[in-house]
Amino acid sequence: MRNKNILTASLFAALATTGATAFAATHAQTAQRNENREAQEEQNEQGERGANSRKQARLARQAKITMEQARTTALERVRGKIEESELEREHGKLVYSFDIRNERGTISEVQVDAINGQVVSVEEENAQQEAAERAKDERARARTRNTRPKQQ
Repeated sequence: MRNKNILTASLFAALATTGATAFAATHAQTAQRNENREAQEEQNEQGERGANSRKQARLARQAKITMEQARTTALERVRGKIEESELEREHGKLVYSFDIRNERGTISEVQVDAINGQVVSVEEENAQQEAAERAKDERARARTRNTRPKQQ
């Protein structure tokens, strides 16, 4: 009987050790996958920033006024804090676009012609429009991530 108890205890200890080892290995693999995924996401974001920087540089060479000049013009039209800015081609026209958080707490999008420095448009965005624009931007970023060839 005593041998049977010793055998049972030894078997139980071996199983517990094996289970703990398997758990630790699984945990380590999960942590490694998460780390790899985070590294890939960071690499994708850096690639997006690089592609966006190249696009911005290409457009900037076509512009006749600087971002700073356009920023000053936009802030003269709408007082507030610029939350986002970009140089883009919209409806065939090269414009600096500024999202300005105005004094009412809403977003005013001000577009300044990148050739002549004149304000092209001022649009007020409500919360629903802001959310739609954020979703559109996120979809565009996701498309960029999904179309880039996977790096080995």
